[in-house]
Amino acid sequence: MEKTKTVRGKAVQGYDRITFGQFAAYSAGGIIPVALFNIAGQLVGLMGNISLGLSAFWLGLIMIIPRLWDAFSDPIVGHLSDNTRSRFGRRRPFLLIGGIAVAVFFVVLWWIPKGEVVHAWFPSESGFRSFQLFYILFALLLFFTATTIFEIPHGALGMEMTSDPHERTRLFSGKSFVGNLFAMSTPWLFALANMEVFRGPGGNEADGMRYVSLMIAAVLIPLSFWWTAKLREPGFVRVAKQEKTHFWQDMKIVGTNKNYIYLVLTIFTLAMGFNFVNLLGSYIPIFYVFGGDKVAGARLLGINGTIWAITGVLAVFPLNWISPKLGKRNTLIISMLLMTLAQLSKIVCYNPAHPYLVIIPTILLSAGMLFFFTLGSSMVGDICDEDELRTGHRTEGSYYSIYWWFIKLGTAFASFVAGILITLTLFDETQVTKVDGLQGSVRDMQAKVTYWKDYTGDAAASGTWLKNAQSQAADALKESNDYLVYLESEAVKKPGRKKSISPEIEAQRKNVLMNANAITRQNIASLERHSAAIASAASDVTSTVADSLIRATMPLIMQSKLTKARMNSFDLLVHLRSRSNEQKKSRDHTEHLIGSVADMNNRIYALEPTSNITDLETSLAAIIKDIEPLKKQSPYTLLMMRVVEIGLPVILCLLALVFAFRYGLTEKRTMEIKELLRERRGNGNNDIHAEGVEQTR
Repeated sequence: MEKTKTVRGKAVQGYDRITFGQFAAYSAGGIIPVALFNIAGQLVGLMGNISLGLSAFWLGLIMIIPRLWDAFSDPIVGHLSDNTRSRFGRRRPFLLIGGIAVAVFFVVLWWIPKGEVVHAWFPSESGFRSFQLFYILFALLLFFTATTIFEIPHGALGMEMTSDPHERTRLFSGKSFVGNLFAMSTPWLFALANMEVFRGPGGNEADGMRYVSLMIAAVLIPLSFWWTAKLREPGFVRVAKQEKTHFWQDMKIVGTNKNYIYLVLTIFTLAMGFNFVNLLGSYIPIFYVFGGDKVAGARLLGINGTIWAITGVLAVFPLNWISPKLGKRNTLIISMLLMTLAQLSKIVCYNPAHPYLVIIPTILLSAGMLFFFTLGSSMVGDICDEDELRTGHRTEGSYYSIYWWFIKLGTAFASFVAGILITLTLFDETQVTKVDGLQGSVRDMQAKVTYWKDYTGDAAASGTWLKNAQSQAADALKESNDYLVYLESEAVKKPGRKKSISPEIEAQRKNVLMNANAITRQNIASLERHSAAIASAASDVTSTVADSLIRATMPLIMQSKLTKARMNSFDLLVHLRSRSNEQKKSRDHTEHLIGSVADMNNRIYALEPTSNITDLETSLAAIIKDIEPLKKQSPYTLLMMRVVEIGLPVILCLLALVFAFRYGLTEKRTMEIKELLRERRGNGNNDIHAEGVEQTR
């Protein structure tokens, strides 16, 4: 649709207004690059580190490998979409295939093999960790390849849907709007994964995220069909007549455009700073503001993320007003100043006494990043217009692929640097995961106690409780057998090359393992006998007999969980003693923890499943309350995390400013290029209109 628009007091012909339906369908595609991309970039590293106990350094390193693969896949997909000629256009087939693939591989990404049975397959702890790292790497390669298949053609399509530079900004603003609207839920995913309904009583957020990912996929697959069916490709009739180009010819053209080079350098630097904030910014609320309480930290991250998304949504409106008046480059510079101010405000706003002060830098940072991502994509479209004027060809896919790759490369470098710095701050992920394991086993036992405390002898007459005892005994038997496999594999494992545990402690651990093995074997035999007795009992068994069977089975159901808790408590103590010998800067903090864990260990060993169930419930509740503070990191770690999380992005913003000032494509020149292209195309707009009508039939 061609209209007249007034820009800076001048009437501009050929203003291409996008219909609302097209605008909505295109904007919906922002879910993948804005929301899911951030989930993968932010939560994989966080959960891999604090939920699975994997090294932050190695997690950061493997995040680079998919980006190196993107250096090949992004330009190839961009080139393929530029040169595809199908009855559905050149972009839309990629949107459908890519959208579905993203949904599938997003689920695969979170089903990381874990648990005692999987653990027992590997001869050493390092072997098990390496296996999990390789799985994450493989899943990331699949997920990011799928993201490339969708996002590169989708971004390129946005550049060719309108020839008006400001309408193009509006289109990408809509994409950012919907992406940020969906991203409102992104920080809550960590909180959802921490809910017992998803993680289970004995699991952690890594278990919960498996089922949360299925919910995301259920939303994404129908959307993939919708936007593919709804979107059209204006100008495809004209472009279809364009001679296909060679891959390296396109890459040469892209690589010699000076304005494009300065733009991608700006984008790369800012993307690195932004993602660095995202990564370390999740640690500080959890471990500094709330002292290691993941549930409270997740809640703050969720609220903070909602504020981020609301700000991002609202920031679209001032952006669409400011950008035409000040120009895209100047507006981009404003975004950098907002981001710098946001980082500096954290010096005051990171405050455990007033945790919600973090909302202030969040608002500033969200507005700045919305400006940055929206303008970046729109400015690439302007460069494509400049390139068409110079070469006579439209190659949005090639330009956008390189642009998007630099964003992903910035993310990868941020992950790598963050991994190194987290390691240098002496963050102890093993402490966190071992406390999680201890907490999970105690919660498991607590859940069983809560269930069975409502039992009375009179209830045995109904037969329902007898059936429940039979079912739970079967579950406990399987759990005990699986745990026995783990204990036996642990008993024969050789210590790693880095021998951090003293021979005395190692010998003590072997004895604890043997004791746990003996108790588990005894419990398995008892469970088998009691299961057989329950199974042989008639449905009309007397209430007295049923009551006797149930009361004898209840402690056996809880025994395997108590054995796990004792083993987990001792392993945590072993780790802390080893840590105290290795890290002098955090020794005082570690020694304090050792005292607390030693007391905890004695209390857990004093528990007996045959105790009065009310007393047992009270003891377990007190233990769980005292477990949470054991996740707290050392003062040195918390200080260094804040220093690097605040300072490094400020430095990167200042560097990005240098590149931005070298960008030379002004608003005046952009409008001149538009008019020159219109004159060259002649009746091109009629072709566009005709193609749109044809595809709608």
